[in-house]
Amino acid sequence: MTARARFALIAAAVLTLSACNRDREPAADAAAPAAPGAAVTPAEAAAPLIFSEKTAFAKVDLKLPEAIKAQPDLHAKVYAQEVAHLREFAEGAQADNTEAGAPNVAYEQSVELVAVHETGKLMSLKRTAFEFTGGAHPNTVMTGVLWDKALKRQIGWADVFTKGADFAALDRALCAAINAAKRERVPDAEPVTPGGKLWACPRAAETPFVLAPGTTGGKAGGLIFLIGPYQVGPYAEGPYEVTVPLSAFQSLLAPAYADEFAGAPAKAAVTPTP
Repeated sequence: MTARARFALIAAAVLTLSACNRDREPAADAAAPAAPGAAVTPAEAAAPLIFSEKTAFAKVDLKLPEAIKAQPDLHAKVYAQEVAHLREFAEGAQADNTEAGAPNVAYEQSVELVAVHETGKLMSLKRTAFEFTGGAHPNTVMTGVLWDKALKRQIGWADVFTKGADFAALDRALCAAINAAKRERVPDAEPVTPGGKLWACPRAAETPFVLAPGTTGGKAGGLIFLIGPYQVGPYAEGPYEVTVPLSAFQSLLAPAYADEFAGAPAKAAVTPTP
C-alpha cells in the first residue's frame, strides 16, 4: 500500500473526531501504548499534552491544548487515537522505504489541536494535521471536534441542527463568506459557485466547523467553517477559516443546543488562515 493510500485510510479514521460527523461515536478506544509493549490505562493516556517520535524514516508529533485537561474523557480519547494513528503512519513510512529498496525522503506528520471556544455545554477544538511524504507539496487537513461536556461524548452536525432542515440559505451564506475571504486575500480571485467545475463552494453540512466566539459571554456567535487547501482555489491560496454568523442559521438549530448560541461573532473570529 502506498503512503498516500495509507494516509487516506488514516484520515478517514481520524475524521471520526470531526464535528461534521453525522453519527454518534462509540465509547473511547483503548489507550495507545506509551512505548512499544507497554500498555497504559485511559486515565494515564490522558496525562500528556505532547507526543513525539523520530526514526530514520519518519518524524511524528502531537500537541494538545491545556484546556483539554478539563475534559479527561475527551483527553484520553483524543490522545489514544492520535498516537495510534501517528505510529501507524511511522510504520508505513518504514514499510515504504523498505519496499523502495533504498532510503527515501523522511516522512513527517504533525497534528495539533487548539481550543477555539467553549460554551456552557460545549467545548470546540480545531484539529490541524500536516503530512509530508515527499510529494510536490505537503498535505494539510483541518477538522473540528465538538464535545458535549455534560454527556461526555462527541457530537456533530446531526446533533446541533434540526433533522430534515433546509440548509440552502446556510449554504449560500457559506459561499458568500468564502468569496469575501478570497477577495480579501487575492483581490482578483475568481469567485467560486456551488456548481463550479474546477473549484466549487462546499455544502455547509459537509464542511468541518468549530464554534465562533461571540459577543455574548459563554455563547457562540456563529460557526467557523474550515476550508482546506485546493478546495476553493489554487493550492498557493492556502486554507481558509470563514465565519458565518448565527443569524444565517439560528432557526435551523436543534432545541438541545439552541441556547448555546447568541449574539454575533466576535470580530476576532473572522481570521482567514494565511
